[in-house]
Amino acid sequence: MIAANLLHDVAVYVDNRVAKVVINGNYEIADFQLKQVTASTLALNYVVPIADISLITLVELRNAANDVLTSNVVNVPITADHLMLQTIEVKEAQ
Repeated sequence: MIAANLLHDVAVYVDNRVAKVVINGNYEIADFQLKQVTASTLALNYVVPIADISLITLVELRNAANDVLTSNVVNVPITADHLMLQTIEVKEAQ
């Protein structure tokens, strides 16, 4: 069993690594509505504006050096400014 405080510390480490979200490989979002660790979960909330994006096909989290930390292929049509809610949960594998 991994202690809860270690899982929290790993979530904080991930939080400190994430500098921005990149949508579709080229649209950068560095201003988060919320970027917070609770227990062992990192919550990221950010707005994707309809004026710039009409369809999200790729969501990447990147560090300050622009290295990809996570990559998710999605299919999210945008019909208005869209608040994205993304979480990363750190947990022990069973």
